[in-house]
Amino acid sequence: MLDDIKLIKRIDSSDMLGVVESFPEQIREAASLARGLNIESNFKNIIIGGMGGSGICGDIASVYFKNKIKTPVYVNKDYNLPAWVDEKTLALIISYSGNTEESLNMFKEALKKKSTIIGISSGGSLEELCNENSFYHVKVPAGFQPRAALAYLLLPVLKILGKIFEIDISQEVEDVIESTSVLREKNRREVKTNENLAKQIASRLHSKIPQLYGWGIFSPVAKRWRTQLNENSKVIAREDVLPECNHNDIVGWFYDKETSKRFACILFRDRDLETSAMSKRLDFLKNLLSNVAAEVIEIESIGKSELSKIVATIYLGDFVSCYLAILRNVDPTPVEIITKLKEKLREV
Repeated sequence: MLDDIKLIKRIDSSDMLGVVESFPEQIREAASLARGLNIESNFKNIIIGGMGGSGICGDIASVYFKNKIKTPVYVNKDYNLPAWVDEKTLALIISYSGNTEESLNMFKEALKKKSTIIGISSGGSLEELCNENSFYHVKVPAGFQPRAALAYLLLPVLKILGKIFEIDISQEVEDVIESTSVLREKNRREVKTNENLAKQIASRLHSKIPQLYGWGIFSPVAKRWRTQLNENSKVIAREDVLPECNHNDIVGWFYDKETSKRFACILFRDRDLETSAMSKRLDFLKNLLSNVAAEVIEIESIGKSELSKIVATIYLGDFVSCYLAILRNVDPTPVEIITKLKEKLREV
């Protein structure tokens, strides 16, 4: 089924897979955004606000800069900002459409708190608010599903923070482009299942509940895989993180063996980055799950640098989510239930 190009085209009628396949070029284009920024670096803290496909950019930036800067980076996915946000806070507000109501409310609260604000959107009210209040705004290309615009939303965040804290990420961006380009050639639709890792993983996930396990820099990777499986594949999926899940989650697997049989579990691995303690925890979890879950899949990270390991491993998940949608005979693009919710929220 996954090797039938005509069938893929029929099911994926809006060509989400085509958008996924253009990701390396999107990264290169996005790297040229966020130019002309002139801003001081004397911030006490940084808050990155956004929801869904916009919010994941904050999650990635937070783990990427965690050990590179001393300024706290907080990710906000709510209408309201924390009480500590003030005039010494840099607020990066992200909304692909520019009209996400939670993000707009964050902007208004940051404005009241006299924070320095930078907006990132394809237009909409966020761009208007930035222009009206003389705040820097990064305008990204329109016409994408928000979750498919990761490159355009993430790269400006990384470039902005890199410039503020004098961290040159240009070589890491090149690593991302190289690793995602190689990954695309190995997982594009024309590559048969027996040589296509993304198709193989999708087949193993089919008819099961995916459970993703991240840790360290792979925490947002697990989250992104989960949300892409939710939206593209239209399946229930769950994610958790180590070592925290070792203090609670493993008990359920150990005792509820009947429910466990419904799950396919994915563990993200990186032999270079795993500490001895983390390797032991991951190995223990793998052994536990192998005895109770329907599938246990280990995914080795892809890429050289930390940034390429994060982004390329995320990219593999984007392919997997599209192929799983094809197996389920559902178009990856539409998300009617989210549209219905937004319409409900607009009712007076």
